[in-house]
Order: sequence, then C-alpha cells, then structure tokens
Amino acid sequence: MYALAAAPPLSPRIPRRAVRLLPLLAVIALLATPPLGGDGSATAADAACGVLVVWALVQVVRSGERPLSRRAALVMGLPVTGICVAATGAADASTAVAGLGRYLQIFVLVPLAVLLLLRDRDDFRLAARAVVALALFEGGLGVQQYLTSTGASYMGEDIRAVGTFGASDIMGMATVVSCGLLCAVGLALDPAPGAGRAHRGAALGCAALLLLPLAVSFSRGAWIATALASCAMLFLSGARRALVVLTSLAAATVVLVGASGPGSQMLQERLSSITQVESAPDQSVTDRYTMWAAAELMWRHSPLTGVGLKGFPAHRDANSSLALSSGSDTAGAGAAFKRQPLLSPHNMYLLVLSEQGLIGVVTLVGGWAALLIAGVRRLLRARRDGAPLDCALVATGLLAWLLVDFFYGDIGGPSTALTALVLGLAAWWALAARGAARP
Repeated sequence: MYALAAAPPLSPRIPRRAVRLLPLLAVIALLATPPLGGDGSATAADAACGVLVVWALVQVVRSGERPLSRRAALVMGLPVTGICVAATGAADASTAVAGLGRYLQIFVLVPLAVLLLLRDRDDFRLAARAVVALALFEGGLGVQQYLTSTGASYMGEDIRAVGTFGASDIMGMATVVSCGLLCAVGLALDPAPGAGRAHRGAALGCAALLLLPLAVSFSRGAWIATALASCAMLFLSGARRALVVLTSLAAATVVLVGASGPGSQMLQERLSSITQVESAPDQSVTDRYTMWAAAELMWRHSPLTGVGLKGFPAHRDANSSLALSSGSDTAGAGAAFKRQPLLSPHNMYLLVLSEQGLIGVVTLVGGWAALLIAGVRRLLRARRDGAPLDCALVATGLLAWLLVDFFYGDIGGPSTALTALVLGLAAWWALAARGAARP
C-alpha cells in the first residue's frame, strides 16, 4: 500500500505489478458475475481460478527458485491426504472426481497459487484494495435492492440485500462485504509509512460505507464473524485503541439501527434472534440443528474416513429426525419462488467431519489452525520490530472471519472462490519467506 501511495501516479511499477497480478485481480472482479449455466453451476471466477493456478506455476518455473519452504509445503499439502482418502469413499466415480476437484481447488491449489504469486507487501495491499472495491460494488447494489425492494425475499418483503449473487446464494454478498470491510479496517489501523492521512481516511470511509450493506444482508453469521474478527484485529493493533474504537462503533451502531427507517424493527428482531436460537428458534435454526445432528451421526458410523466427499446429501435423510423440513424457500432479486434443497449441514467443520472423518479434520482443519497460529506469531513479531501491521491485520482478520463463519456456513455457491483467496492471503502472511514480509 505504501509503495503504491508513495510512487508517482505514472510510475511504471504499478502497471507492471498489475499485469503480473492480473489473474488474481481477475478472480476478484469475476466474483461479481453470475453462474455460467444457472444456479449451482461453475462461474467465471472458477474459470479464472484455473488460469491463476497455471499462471502461478509458470511464474515459478520461470524464476527457477525453490518456491516453498518445508513448513509451507507441509501446511499447504497436508489437506491433500484427507481429501484424497475421502474421495475414495464417494458414492460413485463422478461424485469422487467432482468433490476431489472442488476441494483441491478451494483448499489447496488456489491458496497455493496466491502464496506463490504474491512477492511482497505491495502485492498483498493491491489484492486487499481489489477486495474492498468489489465489496463497495456489491454493497452499493445491495443497498439499492434494500431501498427499492428488489432484493431477495425476507419476512414477506423483497428487501434482503444479495448483490449480484441472487436469492440462491444469500450469503454471497454478505461474505464479500464482510471481507472488504475487514480489508479496509486493516489498511486503516496501521497504514504503511508514506500512506498519509488521506489513505487512512479513505480506508475508514470504505469501512463505514460497508456497514450498511452488511446490516441489510440480514446475515446473522456474517454479523457475528465480522464483529469477532474486527475485535481481534483491534486488540492485536493495540488494546487502548481497541477500547476507543469499540466505544465509538457501539454508538454508531445504535444510530445506524435507529436511522434505518422501516427496516429498523427487522434489524432489531434479527439481532435479538441471535440470543433466541435455543428458547424460540425459527425453522431455519431448527433445520440447522437437525442437520448438525445428522452430520454427527454420519461421523459416528464412519469415524475415521467419513461417508465420502459429497456424501452428506445421500445420507442426510437416513440420519435426520422428522424436524427437518424439505428445503428452504428462496425468491426475489429477479428470481421466481423456488424450494431449495438442504444439501449440507451449514457448518464446515461438521461437513468435514461427516464426509472426511477424523483424517479430514486433522489434515484440513489442522492446516487452518497452523495458518492462524503462524500468522499471529508473525504479527506479534512485526509489532515488536516496529514494522507496519496492515498486511498482518488484514490476513489475520480475514482468516479469523472465515474460521468463525465456518460455524454457520460452508463452501458452496458463486462466492466460494473468495474463500480460496482468503486462505491464500492468510497463507502468504503466515508462510511466505521472511524477506517477502519485510517493509
């Protein structure tokens, strides 16, 4: 970020950097495009992910250098074991190939490509800024949907902000906006030398603007994950600053909810429902609890290897109680009413446990834990050395958001490619050579 700010507007460094990172920036930009063949099909962002992986491989071959340290190779390659073992337990060959390709794309190949492609902090900051730009676009469209009642259906009204992701992926816009908000917060908390007050003000302004679309997404999981990740970033940047900022945010939240017009009561009801999931759960919460219990039963039947990749839908009914509904209702945002089947437990940890067993939990979830621990340790070391913390805070905040959100959701939908990018950014900060992370 500071190199981009300090360089003259016509410096040739920026175009060269943008060209080298073009496949990565293309993935971020194409996240705003709808699926190529309708709901549930591949997206342009998925195709761009393939180009990104090939591009990173070409860059590594051209450089002729050792691309990864032993620790990085171990952490990034560890999930392959659990994924491959689970693929052998899939229901049929086509299911095995589809599940293997998807999991390798999201959790291994794309994160590894991002790790290999980013060379320094300036590359990281450019990617973070691109995520903020995408979030502003999606958030602006979402707010328009809320104000004009052209969004997805919620409580009988078409007011739920979903951006370009549509009613079939109601978490898509919330995911993008949350990640963009965290990127903006990280870039503002501890900007690089030479960035100036204008850059910090712009980042803070972007974060403030993204609060409204996040609110009208009505996504409780995204709210919780964003709040916890933001608090973690604030305290990692300094306890005194965290207390001041949190006090200001609490006051701003009260004003935001009170000034949201006709939707203020819906926002308050949605917020209060977070604490009522045990005493008075709605049908969506009941379905989620039922599928969580079904995932646990699947794991008990196959504790070591699970039921196989993509096996949850086939085993769901045999392990579910009568409390499970046949699906969730989706409508609005340009789509007709549709009954969408419940094909996952909406909890990534339970999905891995049920389909990949203990082997998958140890290899896949263990890799995420290793990234978080290594990232926090490098952040504390950078703070002790007086280095700028913007990249560290962004990477740690994004990973923390993802790990919290995985308690309420899992992979699936057009926004899944962003999950791979988040893991790649976190992997770069945690595992890249120390020279690359220096200011």
